[in-house]
Amino acid sequence: MKVHEYSLQPARSADARHLAEMSHEYVEAGLRPAWSASRISWHLRHPESIVLTARCGGTTAGFAIMRYGDDVAHLNLLAVEPAHRRRGVGRKIMLWLEETALTAGTYIIGLEMRATNQAAYAFYTALGYRESGRVSGYYQGIESAIRLARDVRTSLDAVPGQ
Repeated sequence: MKVHEYSLQPARSADARHLAEMSHEYVEAGLRPAWSASRISWHLRHPESIVLTARCGGTTAGFAIMRYGDDVAHLNLLAVEPAHRRRGVGRKIMLWLEETALTAGTYIIGLEMRATNQAAYAFYTALGYRESGRVSGYYQGIESAIRLARDVRTSLDAVPGQ
């Protein structure tokens, strides 16, 4: 298996349309698209948001959008192109976001994910995220969400099963 090098870097405004397409295909499949290029562009400009991309050979392999608050950061989106999955891209993105939150003094990262997405659930729980609740009909009344959170002050070395 060939090893790919991924570099993390803030998204550019020119990336917004492609990131919206990735969101529609990989995160919002079966839903009315909520993450338009203009909504992503807003996060690109907002000083309390980061739109982070993972690039490999000039292509966008994955991205995430996170918004920082005083006490809690919220992961809005995380998507990885299927050809780049299971190569550590999502983990690399999440570790960068967690380190940034810790540096900023925002110690809790929260997120919602589709209740039917078993792969995402396994991914986040392996990173130490714990379920904090479920919300019926969260996604446009069609699908429930699972809320997860992690205190980034706790090292992954201290997470049971890691």
